[in-house]
Amino acid sequence: MKVSDYVLDRIRQWGVHRVYAYPGDGINGMLGAFDRAQGDPEFIQPRHEEMGAFMACAHAKFTGEVGCCMATSGPGAIHLLNGLYDAKLDHQPVVAIVGQQKRIAQGTHYQQEIALEHLFADVSEFVQICMHPAQVRHVIDRAFKTALTTRSVATIVIPEDIQEEKAQPAPPKTHGAVFSSVGWSQPRLLPNEDELRVAADVLNEGKKVAMLIGQGAAHATDEVVQAAETLGAGVAKALLGREVLPDDLPFVTGPIGLLGTKASDEMVMNCDTLFMIGTSFPYAEWLPDEGSARGVEIDIDGRMIGIRYPMDAHLVGDAKETLKALLPLLKPKQDRSWREKIEKDVRTWDRILDDRAGQHFDGEVNPQTVAHELSPRLPEGCILTADSGSATNWWARHLKLRKGMRASLSGTLATMGPGVPYAIGARFAYPDRPVIAFVGDGAFQMNGMNEMITVKRYIDRLGGSPPLVFCVFNNQDLNQVTWEQRAMAGEPKFPGSQDVPDVPYARYAELLGLRGIYCDRQDQVGAAWEAALASEVPVVLEFKVDAEVPPIPPHIMYTQGKKAAKAAVKDPEKVGMAVRGFRQKLAEFYEQLPGRDSDR
Repeated sequence: MKVSDYVLDRIRQWGVHRVYAYPGDGINGMLGAFDRAQGDPEFIQPRHEEMGAFMACAHAKFTGEVGCCMATSGPGAIHLLNGLYDAKLDHQPVVAIVGQQKRIAQGTHYQQEIALEHLFADVSEFVQICMHPAQVRHVIDRAFKTALTTRSVATIVIPEDIQEEKAQPAPPKTHGAVFSSVGWSQPRLLPNEDELRVAADVLNEGKKVAMLIGQGAAHATDEVVQAAETLGAGVAKALLGREVLPDDLPFVTGPIGLLGTKASDEMVMNCDTLFMIGTSFPYAEWLPDEGSARGVEIDIDGRMIGIRYPMDAHLVGDAKETLKALLPLLKPKQDRSWREKIEKDVRTWDRILDDRAGQHFDGEVNPQTVAHELSPRLPEGCILTADSGSATNWWARHLKLRKGMRASLSGTLATMGPGVPYAIGARFAYPDRPVIAFVGDGAFQMNGMNEMITVKRYIDRLGGSPPLVFCVFNNQDLNQVTWEQRAMAGEPKFPGSQDVPDVPYARYAELLGLRGIYCDRQDQVGAAWEAALASEVPVVLEFKVDAEVPPIPPHIMYTQGKKAAKAAVKDPEKVGMAVRGFRQKLAEFYEQLPGRDSDR
């Protein structure tokens, strides 16, 4: 057995059965071992190492297991970084294995020689070069233990000549030798009882409690619901926490922040007590003013507790276990007027979304309609991914997740590019579940189109029923940045930076042997979705959408409104912006008129 064979055997023992990897001579030894491994672990070849890292991150997000990716030395290793930073910032366990030049060449400024320990030092909680065959065992074991414990990235660097040497599964019994084992278990982490009582007192005294949850609450759905019912609270969700609670619960206000809902904004800005669970939502402008609300927070990472809003109780612990300990200390709220207002605001917001999605402007499809028409058609148990861009606004607001549905995106890094590889990684992990990706044309051109070739290569694995759909919003504009230029910088759209070429995405899919569906008519959006969801061949569903429909935030801050108005004076799309923006705000005004809630 060579070291390369032993590496694959050891990671298999850690539960890895699929490695997202791109070949190169720096991992030639590993490639031979994959051939001898006969598919376990399986070598999955994306079109680019960055995409492999995104797929490994998606595997971790959707399965809770360690995702694994591999690249050659030098440029291949460098290409991994963006996907690995996505895993690091979203707290996902990923192990990266990279090649390196032979030991004899290191330090000579050799071709493709990069100081990999330095390169990966920031993105990794653990990074180590294997310099001896007997070292490999404990380096692999420690990498996996570290990735799982810190919910982050660990990197293993293996020089070419080490890969080819004879394996030493049992190190010599000598000074310096280490004998490690495969195995790890989830700890049970609870805050101390005194802090639990402080938290209970704060929550019991609050008359208007707002809950904000993130992905840290993922395994505490029942406990979050019970806490919300006891406290008479509503629950807003950070985008990484979308799947924690279904959106059909009447007190779930939906996402928060720039991409959030009016109902979430009204609740959080008017609460007297903020209860954050498993989230590091960073935007102070969407949280109460300091001193206007008391705070309780649950976070498993003591480094992150109380750094987003000043808290009165800091509960360092696992969300589920902490809530189970806290719930018996909470007193049911007798006055339900706060809850009733929250539920009314949710109903109002839903009507606003209906009205906005129903608006039809001359020309292209209203992008809100694309998400709104999909929402009631979402297949049971589907997995939803999103890229970063204006399409994410509609993904966040208009798609109503039901119980059992999964959803994720690049939450903290907010990078362009992961929507498609996330969907591919999800489909490999769950071949029996529908998968739908929302992608802007900018991100699709950046790397998504290339990954359609990966879909073609593995169509026997990725195709068939249930559906795999890549929904592309074609507006020929890097739309989110365009709107940010207007609102944050006070600058009009600069076509030189914002325009992207018009590409026939659906026809490109057909060229590859996939299915392409094109829709540029508002009245055909629903039919286009039904055709895509009925397909047994992976689909690129292209919508020609209106770039001038504004992603209006839940509340418009004075400075942003002033800058947007300044930008609009010189903007090349000022007429369309004005018409669409006015009609969008008019829908909000109309649905908030007295008596509207009783009309429906």
